[in-house]
Amino acid sequence: MSHDDNHKRATTLRSRSEAARVSNEELFFDLVYAFSVTQLSHYLLDHLTLLGALQTMVIWFAVWLGWQYTAWTTNWFNPGTLRIRGVLFAIMLLAMVMASALPGAFAERGLVFALCFVGIQAGRTFCMLVAIGPNDPLTPNFRRLLAWNCVAGVFWIAGGLAEGQARLALWFGGVLCEYIAPMIGLRFPGLGRSLTSDWTIDGGHLAERCQLFVIVALGESVLATGIAFGHHVEWHGIDLFALLVGFAGSLAMWWMYFDTSAREATHVIEHAKDPGAIGAKFHYTHVILVAGIIVCAVADELTIGEGSHHAELKYLGALIGGPAIYLFGNALFKRVVRGFLPQSHLFGLGFLALLAVFASHMTVLVVGTLTTVIMIGVAAMEAVVRRRAQQAPKAH
Repeated sequence: MSHDDNHKRATTLRSRSEAARVSNEELFFDLVYAFSVTQLSHYLLDHLTLLGALQTMVIWFAVWLGWQYTAWTTNWFNPGTLRIRGVLFAIMLLAMVMASALPGAFAERGLVFALCFVGIQAGRTFCMLVAIGPNDPLTPNFRRLLAWNCVAGVFWIAGGLAEGQARLALWFGGVLCEYIAPMIGLRFPGLGRSLTSDWTIDGGHLAERCQLFVIVALGESVLATGIAFGHHVEWHGIDLFALLVGFAGSLAMWWMYFDTSAREATHVIEHAKDPGAIGAKFHYTHVILVAGIIVCAVADELTIGEGSHHAELKYLGALIGGPAIYLFGNALFKRVVRGFLPQSHLFGLGFLALLAVFASHMTVLVVGTLTTVIMIGVAAMEAVVRRRAQQAPKAH
């Protein structure tokens, strides 16, 4: 490697001599994803059908891929340098157009959505390859990643040109390409495969980036609750109660994640022998966990806006499905961190399943209230268990 290459690498990549910190560039970048999460929750609210749920899921996977792969990129590369900052802001612009096209992703703006996504994924990886040059230890990894980005891109662009369920099927194929590829070490014909031990990431930085996205998603839940409440011309006692239910649900989700696991997660990945493998698991568990928060935001809007209505099946999907997805994702995340599934979350899922049996005889507000009570119960149970576990050694 020449002196110029060494200098380019030193200035472009983050120094590993000290812990990487989340930069102002990254915080600014996250703003466009707050918009994306809002667009997603509104899309699901407007399409409360099984097909609408599948469409929202595929779009959400695309949004998450764009954000998460960028989070890995800024873990390796210094966003404070002009070159990486320029790439980051270019991705941000594409993500904004992609989020703007989101409501019409399965209608007239499918190709725009697909081109933006492919531009984000393949464009980012190509720029990183140019930034580090052909002889860097990370280069083979990025070559494999670019190859998979291009394969997935074929599915996305073909889907953008197709219509109806063909678009959904093609885009789902594109999602699978980019989710399964890391599971098999980005193995690609002629390019070999990567090992997670080669992914020399800063674990603390990646954990913090995931935590910040959880905050972004919870912000949408709070925003949805406030906007739905504000739309009432007159505020009656029942409206205030519905507001309290929505807020308490968001607080319970925050408590389950940040009070009992976020700090542990940071410690685990920072001290892991193979932080790349733990980081990949963070990637897969958070996509489920955050999806649950987004669906819960829809449930909050329904609880406040449609509280007196009968709990139809289309409403129950969000009212019970949101908390269930969140508990499931959070349980998997905590299994990565602690090595076992928390009983509190399993109890919560059991109670939600029981509620689903009787929920069709209730109103939206009653179902929303009961799911919030379950979430609060899970948060309280786990908080008590964890505090007792932390205090146990001190008793001896």
